[in-house]
Amino acid sequence: MTRQSEIIKQLSDAELNKQLIFSQVVLLVIGGFLSIFLFDELTLWFKIFEWDLPDILYYGVCSGLLIVVADLLLIKIFPKRYYDDDGINARIFGNRKVTETFALTLLVAFSEEILFRGVIQTTFGYLIASVLFALIHFRYLGKPVLFISVLAVSFYLGYIFLLTENLLVTITSHFIVDFMLGIVIRYQKWGVENES
Repeated sequence: MTRQSEIIKQLSDAELNKQLIFSQVVLLVIGGFLSIFLFDELTLWFKIFEWDLPDILYYGVCSGLLIVVADLLLIKIFPKRYYDDDGINARIFGNRKVTETFALTLLVAFSEEILFRGVIQTTFGYLIASVLFALIHFRYLGKPVLFISVLAVSFYLGYIFLLTENLLVTITSHFIVDFMLGIVIRYQKWGVENES
């Protein structure tokens, strides 16, 4: 079986970008499709999108920054091999413009939060949504530190959704985490092997 990192290395930048966007659009379509069938009234589903600026700032922005700081501390504490994802994130973010990173991470946050918090958590519960969210990041299954990290973030985002019942809060937090870590990868070349 070919490893995901080997498949990604064979893709051109344009092909990789298409695959990333395609996978997120698929999650978004699944979330939209399931919401039609799992919610008696779509108006109830749309109520979880509330523009509550204090909650968005406190729970969304502050939580996102807290997760980023915790992740960066863990990266400093653990040897590099524990956070090595076979260069996949470096390939995704290493040469991407800031505006492209912004757009991609916004799409990821929006599509994943709609499906996992907006549909799965509201229908099947906190535990199932949090575990499924972690499992969709299957490339981390053989990497205990990375998997535990994504599982902890998943439970944390799910808990924030339990507290606020506002999907805009978790989308904000998720976006901040992905965007800021993408920028760190881009400008510090974290996870990128130096070629001499």
